[in-house]
Amino acid sequence: MKTLLLVRHAKSSWSDPTLADRERPLSGRGLRAARKMGRRLARRDLRPDLMLSSPAVRALKTARLIARRLRYARRDILVDAGLYACSTADLLRTVRSLDERFPRVMLIGHNPELTGLAHRFCKQITHMPTCAVACFTFDAETWTDIGRHSALEIDFDYPKRPS
Repeated sequence: MKTLLLVRHAKSSWSDPTLADRERPLSGRGLRAARKMGRRLARRDLRPDLMLSSPAVRALKTARLIARRLRYARRDILVDAGLYACSTADLLRTVRSLDERFPRVMLIGHNPELTGLAHRFCKQITHMPTCAVACFTFDAETWTDIGRHSALEIDFDYPKRPS
């Protein structure tokens, strides 16, 4: 079994238009949403074995806030430059190249790529709002099999969804 959690970064701030896209921080709403989703994941005991984050400030902050709620060591979050400004196909290649030692992996990244990958696994997911979490459990022995078989379980959650 392999479980993949796709997390879109929380709402970013646009208060400083001089910042490069990669440097934009989270807004106040984004900070609250990331904490909220971290609590929800913790209640459902969805602690990943590995967290991979885009290097963008807003994605990494989202990852750190969720990690705190999941009691996942922030120093163990791996920053993967390939999760920033990539394609859906790039994301799928990243998933298929994951280390088999990690049966439950969380990717924290960006739209539209995350929505594209989530949609590939579940046609009902057509948009991932900020800080949405799409969780897929596959009956797969290896990460290279992901995407070749349908997910056994699918869960989709987002901050404005009633808990």
